[in-house]
Amino acid sequence: MRLLDRVREAMRLRHYSLGTEKVYVAWIRRFILFHGKRHPSEMGKHEVEAFLSYLAARRGVSPSTQNQALQALLFLYRHVLEIELPWLDDVIRAKPKRRLPVVLSRDEVRALLNAVTPMASLPASVMYGSGLRVLECLRPRVGDLDFRTRAIRVYAGKGGKDRMTVLPDNLAERLRAQVDSVSMQHQQDLAAGLGAAKLRHSFATHLLEGGTDIRTIQQLLGHSSVQTTMIYTHVVGHGALGARSPLDFCVDHRDG
Repeated sequence: MRLLDRVREAMRLRHYSLGTEKVYVAWIRRFILFHGKRHPSEMGKHEVEAFLSYLAARRGVSPSTQNQALQALLFLYRHVLEIELPWLDDVIRAKPKRRLPVVLSRDEVRALLNAVTPMASLPASVMYGSGLRVLECLRPRVGDLDFRTRAIRVYAGKGGKDRMTVLPDNLAERLRAQVDSVSMQHQQDLAAGLGAAKLRHSFATHLLEGGTDIRTIQQLLGHSSVQTTMIYTHVVGHGALGARSPLDFCVDHRDG
């Protein structure tokens, strides 16, 4: 298995977010390229310090960015290569840059919301009105919208944390309309055979027809019991319980 694939596997086993996985892999790739594509197992403390110092002295990154790169490399060595790096005491530390946040006036916010495209209008309004990040705004579930108490539940936000925030009164009807719209679209998709459950059922059935064993399919689907997965043996296109006669595989078989 390639090194970066091993990194991804190790992160998924530890339930890191997809965003963190992408960032760590990118830093590890940059580290390898910085040292002329040498394998990390051939490098160590000196090379890690040189890369981190380069980021601070030559690239002018912030302390948080430098620390992010450090954490990615520590993960690589500790959990993938199983090498414990000694204390990194010769790193040039990035200098903190104090910046005041850019704050729009109410008139500027109003002008911005009036200028966005119709498709972006509702998401932009929710981001401002509820204080959501971009991803938090794009992936709420219907059950996360509490119209009675005017609250939005943010599930697995930054750092994997849940929280509650406000649902603006003047967005309630627009959000209800959006829920009704996607619900109608979902029903149309189901009627057309495009439901997520059917995409999923076809996946399992075709794997079984292709010879994949039932235990493997159980793991891929995330079923806690193999009995749940066994339902697919009743819908395959041939044989009892999806089985095929050994005679069908005999090369020397002749008719008659």
